[in-house]
Amino acid sequence: MQMKFLNWLAIAPAWILAAAIAQAAPRFEDSMAQRTLACTGCHGKEGRAGPDGYYPRISGKPAGYLYNQLLNFRDGRRHYGLMARLLDPLSDAYLLEIAQHFAALDLPYAAPPPATAAPAQLQRGQALVREGDPAHDIPACVQCHGDALTGAAPNTPGLLGLSRDYLNSQLGAWRTGQRRAHAPDCMARIARQLSPEDVAAVAAWLAAQPLPRDTRAVATLPRPPAILCGSAMRPAGRPQP
Repeated sequence: MQMKFLNWLAIAPAWILAAAIAQAAPRFEDSMAQRTLACTGCHGKEGRAGPDGYYPRISGKPAGYLYNQLLNFRDGRRHYGLMARLLDPLSDAYLLEIAQHFAALDLPYAAPPPATAAPAQLQRGQALVREGDPAHDIPACVQCHGDALTGAAPNTPGLLGLSRDYLNSQLGAWRTGQRRAHAPDCMARIARQLSPEDVAAVAAWLAAQPLPRDTRAVATLPRPPAILCGSAMRPAGRPQP
């Protein structure tokens, strides 16, 4: 059979060969979905999150937040070699296109895993998220991330639908300076006010919370945050998301 096919190739007209090759070649779509397959290889199909818990969901996050994080990885404020090498040759304008692509994906979230932390730890986590701890100068997470914890447009992410391991690792990175943002770096200051036990409590409680019916970031917060964050403002000279 193989010999007959080779003999056919030798005598077939060029246009027949071209047609056969065109049909066999995989179709390439010049779309952002096609170009961002390198992203979804780690962050899961359509950016819904990787299976290991360390690659977070990026679909549906506010465009300004995603854009800021792409800039932070490329420019050295966040440290992960694979991301830095992937983004290093890309322009601001192209990073903005990537951010806007994933921000526009309105996809359902997976159900959270059941809570395994002790009730006292979950209670402490809920108190920090909802009320903060004024005695230790810790504002409530809801002040910036919204009462539903789904984030606020254009630059503040939601905190639900993230794994406990990822939340722990990111709060730890803020505390140690491995993750930074434009000044004033509010999250670094807040994270340093949290004890390791508080970090674990916040991560445990957030990771166990169900998603509300509407998972989109709110357009505006009901009241201005009590703390100023450089990561929630457009960096100077950057295009507006």
